Amino acid sequence: MSIRFTAKACRGMVALTVAAGLALGAAGCSGGGDNDDKSKPSASAPEDSGSKPSAQEGQSETPLAEVKGTEGLLLRITAAARDAGGFITVSGVLKNDGAKSVVIPSQMSGDETEVIKHGPSLGGATLVDSKGKKRYYVLRDTDGRPLTTTGFGTLDAGQTLPVFMQFPAPPASTTDVTLQVPTFSSGSIKISG
Repeated sequence: MSIRFTAKACRGMVALTVAAGLALGAAGCSGGGDNDDKSKPSASAPEDSGSKPSAQEGQSETPLAEVKGTEGLLLRITAAARDAGGFITVSGVLKNDGAKSVVIPSQMSGDETEVIKHGPSLGGATLVDSKGKKRYYVLRDTDGRPLTTTGFGTLDAGQTLPVFMQFPAPPASTTDVTLQVPTFSSGSIKISG
């Protein structure tokens, strides 16, 4: 009886450790709320107008890739960073470059039942390593939720939305990959870190 209890306890600890690691990775890659406010100009804070641009602002001026989607949607990739935990976090901005409001296509979530049941997301995105001949899918937590921006709805004309996607990292020798998001053209990006 104690062997069964020990085995169950070990499995529970492993599951808890994996869930905690994924949660910390997602929290660290979510971009936080503070950096998002700094990238927007503020009329009530003139002292910020003379500050140097942050690294995130510098990256947005020269994106790694821009891929076009349906109905005027534009996905601008600003960073693809390799994390110490064996992940790659791809971040950027989704913009409605069209003249009218657009409902974000549900196809961006992909076609996996486990991902779709958690609502609209970038869960259908993949990274393709042509050299290594491998495709990397968006990571999921223990409940099947994709580690990406979720809860998409409608984007008004000109509106932007910061987004992120987290993938398993290809080998360290791989620096160039192709990002594929359903309903968008493909784009080549360079991995940093």
